[in-house]
Amino acid sequence: MKKLYLILFMAPLFTFGQELVSINDTKTVEVTGFKMYPNPAYGEEIYITTANNGTKEIQVFDVFGEVVLTDKITTNTLNISRLVPGVYVLQVTEQKRTMTRKLVVK
Repeated sequence: MKKLYLILFMAPLFTFGQELVSINDTKTVEVTGFKMYPNPAYGEEIYITTANNGTKEIQVFDVFGEVVLTDKITTNTLNISRLVPGVYVLQVTEQKRTMTRKLVVK
């Protein structure tokens, strides 16, 4: 009885290049002097400082993109006691300037 072995070589027949297309051509201006600590956070609050230290609007998103915390602070302290341990995205807006950073809560 003869055995027949079929060997397949998987090779791409075509390659396509894609150009990066930007829909929004406006430059984003980030918050100057932005610092957030401690990160990872172990307590009930984190500290957010900027060069201006003005009023900051803060949104915290979970890994699914859901807003889990919204706050407006005039000091540099944000209460995160309502957040369960995990990874979040913190978005800080001050004087029409926005900064986005990853926040880890332990």
